Amino acid sequence: MARAVRFHRHGGPEVLGIETVDVPPPGKGEVQIRVRALGLNRAEALLRRGTYIETATLPSGLGLEAAGLIEVVGEGVAGFAPGDAVSIVPPLSMVRWPAYAELATFPAELIVKHPPEFGFEAAAAVWMQYLTAYGALVEVAGLSRGDIIAITAASSSVGLAAIQIANRIGAVPVALTRTSTKRGALRDAGAAHVIASDEEDIGARLAEIAGATGVRVVLDAVGGPAFEPLTAAMSPGGILIEYGGLSPEPTPFPLFNVLGKSLVLRGYLVHEITGDRARLERAKAFILDGLADGSLKPVIARTFPFEEIVEAHRFLESNNQFGKIVVTI
Repeated sequence: MARAVRFHRHGGPEVLGIETVDVPPPGKGEVQIRVRALGLNRAEALLRRGTYIETATLPSGLGLEAAGLIEVVGEGVAGFAPGDAVSIVPPLSMVRWPAYAELATFPAELIVKHPPEFGFEAAAAVWMQYLTAYGALVEVAGLSRGDIIAITAASSSVGLAAIQIANRIGAVPVALTRTSTKRGALRDAGAAHVIASDEEDIGARLAEIAGATGVRVVLDAVGGPAFEPLTAAMSPGGILIEYGGLSPEPTPFPLFNVLGKSLVLRGYLVHEITGDRARLERAKAFILDGLADGSLKPVIARTFPFEEIVEAHRFLESNNQFGKIVVTI
């Protein structure tokens, strides 16, 4: 028996509750961990509300990221032993493998021995953000030294991971955020330039920053009317990668910018990386190397105890965080 977060109906954070549930042993090829920390993601809020790409079977668990100690190793699993400190690459299904629990089971190929100097809170804040940003920037866009990249929702965990990865590669990260409140923090986090989209003309500022070179890569989590000025500032042959959709407003198709510059507008899911073993291994190597040399360092916005999971989700939906929200057990 172990405590787990579950919901019996879709809705706001208040539908989440902590229950005591039976926990079966891990199956063949699986590993069970005693969770010490969880990383929160917007995908979990979407599943809770019934608007995620995956459909929950109620009552449902949830959660995509965890770190802890291996409790039990399933049949056929090599290279891990009880007591190992590990973190979890997000599974393809959080309904099948939910992380919000004291004991959680995952496929062995998703288990990573995190760097020994990492605490559980930092380890739980690694994989979703860096895999998402790495896959988009390195695997899809082929970001290279000197490229100018515009990053929307830059104060999110993925946005901050993208800034760090861009700097590690030698690209020039331009952070877009709604107001100037987070300008200083984003500069401190490594952004070469910061644009407050509610206060400044996005197109004019990007043109000022990028000049004739233009913005080669846009990593966008928002959509909406900003598609027009973003694509207008892009270089010929540039690529806009859409991984979110936070804007409640319609997203126009910038026909003449796309035609005139032969732009690529590309939808992207992190599952493209986590579901491809070769790509996942390249991503893990890049991320672990960055963690080891200090060029990649998770930014934790706030930490909540397990018993305050409802409050943690309320903070997740407040859009006030700078970095990752972590829950400890």
